[in-house]
Amino acid sequence: MAAWTIQQARDHLQAWMEAELKVTAGQSYSIGTRQLTRADLGQINEKIKFWANEVEKLEARQQHRGTNRVYRVVPRDL
Repeated sequence: MAAWTIQQARDHLQAWMEAELKVTAGQSYSIGTRQLTRADLGQINEKIKFWANEVEKLEARQQHRGTNRVYRVVPRDL
């Protein structure tokens, strides 16, 4: 069983995609004496790939009602 549901994975993916949009709008800015620096774009892209892969796996599992099973058969001559 997965550690999260498909909806949680979609929510995480959406949050990271929003973070990417915010970072591309401005990496850092300052107001008065305060400064805000957003996360590294490379890290964000890694997380987007991770969560997109998780959503894809969970959707495939949901569509196939479980994971694929592989059986090994060894023919024997009795």
